[in-house]
Amino acid sequence: MAIVKMRKLQLVAMSYDKNVILDALGRTGAAQVTLHTDTEYTVAPVPDTEETRGKIASLEAALTVLSSEVENYEKENGIGSEALKDGFDVSYSEFVAIQDKKDEVYGAVDAINALTDKKNTLKAELARLKRQKESVAIYASLTMPLNSFTNTTKTRLRLGTVATQYCDTLEKSLSEIELCQYTKIAVTGEEALYFVVAHKSIGTEIDGILSSFGFSECPYKEAITGATLYKELEEKEAHCLQAIAENAYAMYGLRDKIRSLKIYDDYLTFALEKEETTGKLRTTDKTFLLQAYVPAESETTVEAEIRAVAQAAFMEFTDPTEEDTPPTLLRNNGIISNFESITNTYSAPNYHEFDPNAVMAFFYSLFMGFIIGDAGYGVLMLLGGGYLWWKNRARPTGMSRLAGAFAIGGIFAIIWGLLFNSFFGFAILGKANTLMPNPQTDMWSLAGIAVPAVLIISMLIGVVQLFAGYVCKAVQEWRRGNITDGVCDGGLWAMFSVGVGLAIVGFVEEAKIPVFGTVGGIMAGVFLLLAMLTAGRKEKFFGKFTKGFGAAYGVINYASDILSYARLYGLMLSGAVIAGIIAQYSGGFITSGNIGLILLGVVLLIVGHGFNLVMNLLGAYIHDARLQYVEFYGRFF
Repeated sequence: MAIVKMRKLQLVAMSYDKNVILDALGRTGAAQVTLHTDTEYTVAPVPDTEETRGKIASLEAALTVLSSEVENYEKENGIGSEALKDGFDVSYSEFVAIQDKKDEVYGAVDAINALTDKKNTLKAELARLKRQKESVAIYASLTMPLNSFTNTTKTRLRLGTVATQYCDTLEKSLSEIELCQYTKIAVTGEEALYFVVAHKSIGTEIDGILSSFGFSECPYKEAITGATLYKELEEKEAHCLQAIAENAYAMYGLRDKIRSLKIYDDYLTFALEKEETTGKLRTTDKTFLLQAYVPAESETTVEAEIRAVAQAAFMEFTDPTEEDTPPTLLRNNGIISNFESITNTYSAPNYHEFDPNAVMAFFYSLFMGFIIGDAGYGVLMLLGGGYLWWKNRARPTGMSRLAGAFAIGGIFAIIWGLLFNSFFGFAILGKANTLMPNPQTDMWSLAGIAVPAVLIISMLIGVVQLFAGYVCKAVQEWRRGNITDGVCDGGLWAMFSVGVGLAIVGFVEEAKIPVFGTVGGIMAGVFLLLAMLTAGRKEKFFGKFTKGFGAAYGVINYASDILSYARLYGLMLSGAVIAGIIAQYSGGFITSGNIGLILLGVVLLIVGHGFNLVMNLLGAYIHDARLQYVEFYGRFF
């Protein structure tokens, strides 16, 4: 349990040293600047961040385009490279030196934008050429110049297309007219090309008939053939495609700039943060005031860094007061740190509290192992989760930390699985050698009522965690110097929990310790009475009674909290039943001697257990967290 001790830094320095001091604080990575309190004769500066935000947006847009183009080019050409690799190491000197490559970076941005604009122009041109080529395709069979299809002094000539669905009716209509001839030249897709010639005396009649069938006259009047025009369009399309390919290759040639662009993007983000930090300061005409929190262990380093860049600076380090809200910096070992994200999903610990992760990690793993309840599943969790955690141990992510938590839960699942004699649903130790009751069949008599034995064990585990929660409550108050509150609000209820646990064990006939029922009942009653008498210790006369009654009423909530732990039994039972069914059927198939059934048994074994494990993990993750957040953290956190 480790929340790092913080020190509060108050600094006053000359305004011209502001940037170098902020850079020094950033270099240490050990200071969080906070909003300075309103101070007489000072003003809060208004940072101008629009220009930097614009630069970041422009840079990130170019970087996104370049990364996407490089990725597409590599996929299309089967190329593998390190250009897109993220999470690379950058030294502080390289990070600072990137500002000297400003012209190179923005030159790359301009090149990316120019290539992007060129690509968009080429794609628009390609789309235009494709549309025009589709339009010309039906005229590609014509070997006469397109401008030769014109009227003469005695005739009216028409060259154009009609939808194929009108061909029959059009031809019938034209064939009924004297002094008119037509020829169907070509058919492509849904269009047919017709050449119609008629005497000029009936030209108007012919035009009316053609128009009624949606006749579209040839729009091309060039002195070239349709075949030549189509070929020219094909060549233009090929040139355009070649230009697009050259554009993609030119963009790919900028892949080496990705690293510099990413570093410079981070540098601009750092500059933006520094500008935004300026808004947290207070200033006078010639000085500025800064307030920050620094880990106590880094106090000397931070002071030395500031002294190295600014001689005219006053610094004072003090301990935070109860009214201050320092940031929480957790420092746990490699095992406990995997559970920090689970706690942070609920709420990060307040600086003035103690870190509950170590205690929570034990119970979370214990409960997860209980819910899974199978040594085979535990082995898979340990191996799979352990591999993901080990693979990312140098740069842990939220997913790798969760995988680490699952791996630790796998260890507990192995232990519980051995106790329940279950390995992928098989009783590998023999049905007579189980160390724990069978969750499906074994019943215990609790005060004369038959109750599933594992359900009683689940509730006893819940009593243990509630006891731990009240102990944590006591420790929390004692750390704050509230000894009486720790005893009354934590210690008494912890002892009440001990009494409840003993009473439950005593009332189980199979335990054969009836004295525990008497001792536990007396113990629970005495400490409940003490809790009632002390609940209103800070209240006035009438309030003392209402508070005491509230404490007694709280026993109902306590009982419902214990019943909440029944979910451990329910989840464990569902997983055990499914695992048992899968083991029974797959085992029968595999031992049948039939090749087909053996293969079916292997598939059922793999797919069935895989599905069951995934569902169990999902349920365990959610309901285990719920028990920590509500029943456990509700006591003290």
